Amino acid sequence: MASARAAAPPVVTAARPPRSRTAPKGLWALPPVAVLALVFLYPLGLVVRESLAPGAYAGVLASASFRDALVTTVWLAVGATAGCLVLGFVLALIVAFVPFPGAKAVSRFIDVFLSFPSFLITLALLFVYGTVGMANGMWTGVTGAAEGPFHFLTTPWGVLLAEITYFTPFVMRPLLAAFSQLDTAQLEVASSLGARPARIVRRVILPEALPALAAGGSLVLVMCLNEFGIVLFTGAKGVTTLPMLVYSQAILESDYAAACVVAVVNVAISVGLYAVYRVVSKRAGA
Repeated sequence: MASARAAAPPVVTAARPPRSRTAPKGLWALPPVAVLALVFLYPLGLVVRESLAPGAYAGVLASASFRDALVTTVWLAVGATAGCLVLGFVLALIVAFVPFPGAKAVSRFIDVFLSFPSFLITLALLFVYGTVGMANGMWTGVTGAAEGPFHFLTTPWGVLLAEITYFTPFVMRPLLAAFSQLDTAQLEVASSLGARPARIVRRVILPEALPALAAGGSLVLVMCLNEFGIVLFTGAKGVTTLPMLVYSQAILESDYAAACVVAVVNVAISVGLYAVYRVVSKRAGA
């Protein structure tokens, strides 16, 4: 009987896979969060805590220097943004739609220009329009006058010119990207129907460029509100913006509580405008 029975097949048990010893995914977020907290959030918390000194906000917000600095910061930022939008739109139109030798090189140079520090542009303007700059030197050399007529660089208009010069490429970059995606068939159809260039720009190009203009303008507005190097290097007398007020209160007057109050207000305005910029950029697909 035992020999007639078929031998039972051996029982094979599947080997258990080794337990994964990898750390939970949440742990990978701890190092960058710790670095962010140490480098950014902790100093920001110290600034906020210092600004909460008794009477600090009341004293700063009621001072004439703060109100003047806030007004100066806003009008310079708005004026520079408006100038960048107009100049950037015109220059982007020329680079994108007017064929000329070196158009691609100019487009690439715009990308390089975005990496330049702001004080470098200010120094270049000083070499050209400064008191002893090229323009005044040529004027005195030709006319024999004791000094040249160009002294606007140390005024608010000089700051405005420097900011428009530096920030215009930040408007041109998204515009050029938007123009590269524009269907040229629309332009050809409009031109074949007898539309003039100005009408084509107004009816065809401008509606397509509005999201890019809004995104670039929002970014420029945020950066102009926080610009410090241009105002400092121009040496403009009587031009005190919020970043300059922070510098003067903290470094020159050693009033750290007042400086922190101004810094907190500046950060709050910038974060609010940055939120608007992100919404506009998302709608524009940037």
